[in-house]
Amino acid sequence: MSSGGRSGLPVVDATTPAVLVLPGPVTRDEVPRLCDEVRARLEADRAGGVVVCDVAGIGPPGLGAVDLLARLQLTARRAGGRIRLRDPAPALCALLRLVGLALDVEGQVEEGEPACRVQEAVEPGDPAL
Repeated sequence: MSSGGRSGLPVVDATTPAVLVLPGPVTRDEVPRLCDEVRARLEADRAGGVVVCDVAGIGPPGLGAVDLLARLQLTARRAGGRIRLRDPAPALCALLRLVGLALDVEGQVEEGEPACRVQEAVEPGDPAL
């Protein structure tokens, strides 16, 4: 017995990255647990090896936050994935750049590419967008 082919587009299960909300100031004792959570979420691999870390409530940026994010990124890399930051404070982004820790940020334009709908130069006579 055979069934007829289905017409139309196939059903696609849209996946979203796992989100890990980082609490207010994180102590060194919590770092191993958070690393284990990143590893477990990557093993589930629902979104191509990406875990989104919501850092909006992480508190004032400092070297403790940098250490945590570096360890989470290292854990993710070892598990074959990566982390992406959600809602980082500008001061945290500046501190990460200062120490040389390059992390993906949601909504951030790729390096070397202009932001969406932004022209690098305008010539006279160009039509308005």
